[in-house]
Amino acid sequence: MASRRRSPWATKRGWRAAGLRALLALGVAAPFCVAPAFGADELGLDGPGVAPLAAPVFAARDLRTDDPPLFVVTPDAPAAAVFLPADLAPAIRAAQAPAQAPLAFLAPPAFLAPPAFLASPRFSGPIADPLILTALSPPGAPPPFAAPAEPALPLPEPQHAPHAVATSVVVAPTPAALRAALDARVADPALRGRAGAMRRKAREEIAQAYAARGDAPAWIDARGWTDAARGAFERLRRAHEDGLDLGPAALAALGDPTLESEIALSEAVVAYARQASGGRVEPWRISSMITAKPPQVAASAALARVSGAASSGEAGQALRAFNPPHAGYVALRDKLAEMRREKPRETAEPIPAGPTLKIGMRDARVPLIRSRLGLGPDEAAPAGDPPVYDVRVASAVREFQRGAGLPASGQLTPRTVTALSGGEPQRLEHEILANMERWRWLPRALGQTHIAVNIPDYALALVEDGRTTLASRVVVGKPESPTPIFSDAMRFLVVNPSWTMPPSILEKEALPNLAADPDYYARRGYEVTWRNGKVSVRQPPGERNALGHVKFMFPNDHAVYLHDTPQRGLFSRDRRAYSHGCVRVDQPFRLAEQALAGRYSESALRKMVGGKERTIPLDEPIPIHLTYFTAKVDENGGLTLAEDIYGHSRRLRAAMGRDGPAAMEEVAAAPAPRAASAAPRKPR
Repeated sequence: MASRRRSPWATKRGWRAAGLRALLALGVAAPFCVAPAFGADELGLDGPGVAPLAAPVFAARDLRTDDPPLFVVTPDAPAAAVFLPADLAPAIRAAQAPAQAPLAFLAPPAFLAPPAFLASPRFSGPIADPLILTALSPPGAPPPFAAPAEPALPLPEPQHAPHAVATSVVVAPTPAALRAALDARVADPALRGRAGAMRRKAREEIAQAYAARGDAPAWIDARGWTDAARGAFERLRRAHEDGLDLGPAALAALGDPTLESEIALSEAVVAYARQASGGRVEPWRISSMITAKPPQVAASAALARVSGAASSGEAGQALRAFNPPHAGYVALRDKLAEMRREKPRETAEPIPAGPTLKIGMRDARVPLIRSRLGLGPDEAAPAGDPPVYDVRVASAVREFQRGAGLPASGQLTPRTVTALSGGEPQRLEHEILANMERWRWLPRALGQTHIAVNIPDYALALVEDGRTTLASRVVVGKPESPTPIFSDAMRFLVVNPSWTMPPSILEKEALPNLAADPDYYARRGYEVTWRNGKVSVRQPPGERNALGHVKFMFPNDHAVYLHDTPQRGLFSRDRRAYSHGCVRVDQPFRLAEQALAGRYSESALRKMVGGKERTIPLDEPIPIHLTYFTAKVDENGGLTLAEDIYGHSRRLRAAMGRDGPAAMEEVAAAPAPRAASAAPRKPR
């Protein structure tokens, strides 16, 4: 029997803290086995010995201690490890020294080395949790990997000096190996067609980004995965929170730090950054009238920004920051999370489909609607007749529509019936996702002072320092002549503008009218000029001019702009899609005063009316954004929806709602939908 020198593991009353930590480490990593000949009294335990454990019994958090760890493993086999007890005293002293190297396996002290125990002195089992492996190394040491489980690991004789078994670090991919693998992925023969060309281009950009860094790994170092890699993966795992779908680039797990996983992580990071910054769908694929230019980030910039982060948290934040920073986007993202947390409404009985109900109409569905909205039966309704859709029911429907994010008309529309029947949440989620995508199509900097026109809301807002200083109703293009969607900069305005008929209207309207009556336009005050067989029709300034008294110019390929109109009555209508593409403004002189930064008052501008055409440049160009948002979150946190007057949302939902990137590639391969005419529009 071994001599009874003082044990660093236990006392007669029980385990010391260091001994308990040893058991914790061994319990997480592997079953704990002690030969029967190992006397229990040597450890101060009551009983014949310690029986083998059938499975690990501690969690990884049990290893998080400030003291130096007790065991390390060597990096050869991923499946199992063999541990030997270490001499704690020299190990702890060594771990407290500066620039500590990884601990080695040490021979057991004499009190743990009876002859019978030497026959099988090992603790073995699977190693899978990287946190456990890290915890088994001293502070600052590279994380070890598992050593092979062999029948027995010979121990030196107790009288000999402690014997060290060296550990090694992770071998990062070499530049030559990385270059060969990157080139092979670019040359993959499976990348065919337009979709394959898109993926090949992304791989080429990633290969170029690695070339710029000398083909050095971005995510793996001597310790294994970097903190930036772990943070990036955590954000990739939650890409759905921002409505992104990485498709083939998605990572199910971070895996082992290998050459293949290094490249896979880079491809996933670039896919996320490109979608977040520039959108999942190319805007022009939805309509030729959407000429927004998303600010898509370069692969090299994405990899450098994320992989260069100092911590996992910073890396995840750097990746998520490629999404739009705008308050409207963040509000929609929060609303999406809220909707996904809530369960869809459950109803006992769906409301049957039928015609849209307005006040005064009779319909057999009214009692079911009243019950669903908590109104109860109509006691005054005559027996035998279909019940009436009265003011009280319409008011309750209006309140329900507001809460459900529907247009609050008070009419029982098909969409309202769907919402009352519990089938609306999924459609609303798809609508939110489509509008989050549209935010990605906008510049990241909208301008400290800027003008935003939201077409489905028929509304204009002048925003200064984040505050709306002017809100105005507008008239936008008809569905057959839609207002285009893009961003530009307003540079000047014109008081008393003239209007020259664009070629598209000349061909469709003017030439047939002139052929039937050469004086048709002259009698209406237009100037008709023939030159080299071509006709020009111009409307001079005046009360009847189609542009009114003021137009706001931001020269663009669509030849559209903001302007006044003599048809003032249209602004009182709820639905205001009547123009040939330009945007008619309800308060043009007030907008002009603010756009000119007070150089001319509204009254001074009105006094200019009736004279010659006068161009006034702005002191500074003002960014202007013609947008198409059909869903937004109001100041009270409610979701509000607007009519999809051009069908853009329907097409975008179809592109995004099936299989993410696969749907995007399907839309990309198809001809882009076109408006009735892409030529410049008549500004009426």
